[in-house]
Amino acid sequence: MRRRTLLAGLTGTALLGTTPAHAGSRRILHVRPGDSVQAAVDTADGPGWTIVVHPGTYREVVNIPVDKAELTLCGASRDPRAAVIVHDNANGTPRPDGSGTYGTAGSATFTSAAPGLTVHGLTLANDWLRADHPDITGTQAVAAHVTGDRSRFENVRLLAHQDTLFADTTALDAFDRQYYRHCHIEGDVDFVFGRARAVFEGCRFHTLQRDVPFTPKGMVFAPSTARANPYGFLALRSRITSGAEDAAYRMARPWVPSYETTAWPSLVVRDTWIGPGIDATAPYTNMRDAYPWQTMRFREHANSGPGAEISVPEMRPQLTAEEAALHTRRTYLGDWLDRLR
Repeated sequence: MRRRTLLAGLTGTALLGTTPAHAGSRRILHVRPGDSVQAAVDTADGPGWTIVVHPGTYREVVNIPVDKAELTLCGASRDPRAAVIVHDNANGTPRPDGSGTYGTAGSATFTSAAPGLTVHGLTLANDWLRADHPDITGTQAVAAHVTGDRSRFENVRLLAHQDTLFADTTALDAFDRQYYRHCHIEGDVDFVFGRARAVFEGCRFHTLQRDVPFTPKGMVFAPSTARANPYGFLALRSRITSGAEDAAYRMARPWVPSYETTAWPSLVVRDTWIGPGIDATAPYTNMRDAYPWQTMRFREHANSGPGAEISVPEMRPQLTAEEAALHTRRTYLGDWLDRLR
């Protein structure tokens, strides 16, 4: 019950179903304990609204549809631990209406398809635990599922175990862009995954201790980039830390979904400190042997730390200086970059 104990200790529990308070005639909505974040999203009747979430724990599922463009969702406090949106569905959790289980994407506590989304100063969490549900085999439990283009997360904590952040796109042929800055993302298995073109700058990726008798205990990244997309995940000036023993984790494995076998996963980790929790001699592994990681677009550049030591060069493909010049925030995010200042 570690996750639930942690979240319960941060703030009081909020009740759902009350009406958010408006801030005069401005397009701002305030959500306080006793209110519902989803009710505020539903109240925002067009683009450009700001929803301010005051300190509290909001146990609910939040879904931001595509027509809520340019929405800002922010914590009232500068501390992202003060306002927590959390729920506990998993892939294998039965839906209340008897229509089956939620599936991986449907398990998400927070879902957004809205373009131009900005989230900052919040915690988004899924506190479903395998130990509490030994009868459920679909153990993916997503904290955030994001698909809209120009989605921006700053100073956000994303907490779960398996499949914490589903950074995806609206369609196979859409190269939706996402930007994560100074975020804390933690989990154990494939906890940053999907086919988005996503930049993680100054973020911390933290692997959790996991009570299993095998290694690797899990992987940080599992990109599923579309073959036509020249760029997938880019982690730069970040840190990879661990709550597990040394070399218990791999940095990544490629995800080639059965429904999208043309995927060509892309991951670049550069200028990043990699802790001893990552196996430096074999930082990558396969998800399925039919799609070996060596055939994917996995590269590193100028990393440091004990988990970045290059003892077996063929196991750690590196970018050349010329190639590294192409893997920057500007290259990945394009004309959206200037709006981020």
